[in-house]
Amino acid sequence: MSVPPSGHRQVSLRGSSAREITRDALLQKVSEERQLRSHLRRAAAAALSIQQVWRRYLVVRIVSEQLHEEWEVLINQPDINLTNQWISSKMLRPFLFFITQPSSWYKGQKNKTLKSISACFKIILNSINSMDASKNFCSFAVGMPDERSIWLYQAKRLISLCSFILARCDHSCCKDVYMVEITAIAMRLAVSLTDCKTWKILKTEDTRTASASVESLIEFIGANQSGTYSCLRRYISCLGSHATLEKKNSSISADDHFLITASAVTIALRPFHSMRAGRGADLNGASKEYFTLILTVPNLCKHLPPLLLPAIKHISILQPVLNILLISKDKVFEEIAKLEKSEISSGDSSTIPYCGWALGNLVTLATEHDDVSNSGRFIQGLDCCLYVDAINCVSQSLLKSFEESKEMLKCFGDSADTSFTKETNSSDSCSKTLFMDLLKPIYQQWHLRKLLVLAKEDVVYRRQNNHDPVRQTRFQSLKLLDVVCFYYHMLRIFSSLNPSIGSLPILNMLSFTPGFLVDLWGALEISIFGQDIHKLPESEHDKQSATSSLGEQVSSMRQRRNIKDTSNKWANVLQKITGKSGDAEDTNLIDNSLNSEQYNGEALILWDIEAMRQGSECIGKDLMQMLHLFCATYGHLLLVLDDIEFYEKQVPFTLEQQRKIASVLNTFVYNTFIQNGGSSSKPLIDMTVRCLNLLYERDSRHKFCPISLWLAPARNGRIPIAAAARAHEAAFATLPGNQFSGIPVQSSVLTTIPHVYPFEERVQMFREFIELDKASRRVTGEVSGPGPGSIEIVIRRGHIVEDGYRQLNCLGSKLKSCIHVSFVSECGLPEAGLDYGGLSKEFLTDLSKAAFSPEYGLFSQASTSDSSLIPSNSAKLLDNGIDMIEFLGRVVGKALSTL
Repeated sequence: MSVPPSGHRQVSLRGSSAREITRDALLQKVSEERQLRSHLRRAAAAALSIQQVWRRYLVVRIVSEQLHEEWEVLINQPDINLTNQWISSKMLRPFLFFITQPSSWYKGQKNKTLKSISACFKIILNSINSMDASKNFCSFAVGMPDERSIWLYQAKRLISLCSFILARCDHSCCKDVYMVEITAIAMRLAVSLTDCKTWKILKTEDTRTASASVESLIEFIGANQSGTYSCLRRYISCLGSHATLEKKNSSISADDHFLITASAVTIALRPFHSMRAGRGADLNGASKEYFTLILTVPNLCKHLPPLLLPAIKHISILQPVLNILLISKDKVFEEIAKLEKSEISSGDSSTIPYCGWALGNLVTLATEHDDVSNSGRFIQGLDCCLYVDAINCVSQSLLKSFEESKEMLKCFGDSADTSFTKETNSSDSCSKTLFMDLLKPIYQQWHLRKLLVLAKEDVVYRRQNNHDPVRQTRFQSLKLLDVVCFYYHMLRIFSSLNPSIGSLPILNMLSFTPGFLVDLWGALEISIFGQDIHKLPESEHDKQSATSSLGEQVSSMRQRRNIKDTSNKWANVLQKITGKSGDAEDTNLIDNSLNSEQYNGEALILWDIEAMRQGSECIGKDLMQMLHLFCATYGHLLLVLDDIEFYEKQVPFTLEQQRKIASVLNTFVYNTFIQNGGSSSKPLIDMTVRCLNLLYERDSRHKFCPISLWLAPARNGRIPIAAAARAHEAAFATLPGNQFSGIPVQSSVLTTIPHVYPFEERVQMFREFIELDKASRRVTGEVSGPGPGSIEIVIRRGHIVEDGYRQLNCLGSKLKSCIHVSFVSECGLPEAGLDYGGLSKEFLTDLSKAAFSPEYGLFSQASTSDSSLIPSNSAKLLDNGIDMIEFLGRVVGKALSTL
């Protein structure tokens, strides 16, 4: 067999490749055609479905309109025998069909529909008032089972229709008086159908059957499918303030308004007052609907007439609502979130979340207070333990909403103001004002005192567990921790809602309520130290007093020993600035150095609280809330507590307790920063740092704590001086703003609570800062010593402060550079001499002496010590007085850095 030439083989291969390409193209084309046919079939099915829906709608609409016309002819016939059978089968069956169709409520059909509703409802009301059982529509409710079933079905449809009409009645802007009249008739019908006592044909033997039928109808009202509570919500929301309603609508009778509102509230409360509820029936469905749809109405009590408020404030209504909140809180808040989302999308939104309005309405309904006398009480029979638990539950949901709002603002880049209460218009401000008014009882003393009394008495409440099939009774009592949690949440809510005033009303009330802080610290002390430690023994107290003086001696002695050569230099500069002499130096402490150091070491251990050594990351939720509330309240009280009360009267705490409080806070804050826990619990850290600094400032003015107390937490964990200084500089080189969240550990300690380091170590850190700063400036090419790039200033001897401020204050960071000073005499002639450092030091010393002198007016001498200076109140009256004080601080820093 001959072998074909190579060229023929290549042609054959190419032809095979071409056939493969053609086959792939055909397969792809077939696949595309199949997909196209599939899309066409789905589109055709969708179009057919739409056509079917549209045809069905047209058929139903045509049938509805025909039935409506036939029904009108039937109603208008003369001499109709209005029997109950005729009302149920001939009138109600077609009526309930066409009246519930959307086409009946079009603008062109609305008047016709309303007239038909009015005629039908009047016939039914007249029938219910009839003494003849054959003509009374409600006689079916006590008839045969089939008749009772028909009556219940039609009564449910009528209740839903009455609720729908109620929702369309708007008193605040409605000019259609006819609509108001029809709504009044609808509410009369709903009340009559749900109250068998109004049925005139009811006999004694039929009472049980009638009650059973009515109970089934009332059970339907409390269910979600009835729509009763959603319609009532819409009606109440449109009412506006009850006080201004009559002024806006003079054409609407006040009696009609009250009748409609009272009837609507009566229908809504039927499930709670039914016979089944009295027998312990499950009210969870109605309670859930009532809480979700009614108690979330903004400022609910302002919309309703005052005569109706006792009905909704009754314990029989409030108690089941509070119970369902605790039983099914997740589902309840989920439904509230869905409701809020749907109403926001429809344009009906509020600045305050709906769970916030539920909180305000619960507080208003559970209390009765007098703003004039600042007194009040809880409603009679209220389970205060249940009330506190429910408020805490809603408060947690509200705070979660605030946090989500802040996160949303951050996502949108609103870094300038991430608070929930960013005011945009007057309506938002009005909503917040109304909401704060609802919470007014919470920051009145009677409210807190009542809860504290109940917590101390340990009153036990019997609570029926409707969720339990065997109806077990649970016993619960109000604890101090529950009250603490209550006001902890309120503190945060007030701070989030009103940044201008913040939590001031709550803090004022908590701070000045007798015994509250003492009780709170007692509970906090037990949580930290245990049940057996309430206060230190007397021997320890004596030891602390002795340690106070010894600790100061030891610290002073260590300073002279560790930085002996440097201390004299620093002391001379400070003495020149203050004008004091350093001749009187203690020299009699060296003999007792060993014993003092050993004693001070024991004191360091005493003031390092073991329970607080883990910082904020390892404390429980209860302890965190107690500590937060205590620090916020006591920090607020320390602002107004004078020294006589603090030191002599020792209220609210003894000095021994003050030392214990200071040691707890000092240990907690230090270890929180050391373990980098500031970012996860910033609100707590803010409060503890503020309270700790207030105590330290008071101790700085008048000693009540030993030095060992402030040094105790850092006795073992101090890092080397140079490392701490470098970490501090590195942190603040990249720090955005003044917040400490996310700052490395050492810088947080140094900037927030520097007192945990002894003075001699802080001096060494300061020197490290200076060296680091000089090194960085040398790298950038800045002048740090004498030379042609130095800053030259001319100072008049008689105006040294003014000239120094004018020429140096504007330099900013350049003030760190070398200064070349030239003095001018009083005659205006330059003084002889070159500045090689001596004139600069003379200038800084003389400037400090003149500016810090009390005669200059920026500072005054403290009453407690001749060597202490405090800013004068008259400084703000001087030209650039506040800026001058800041400038002097930089001058002192400049003077110290030149050493």
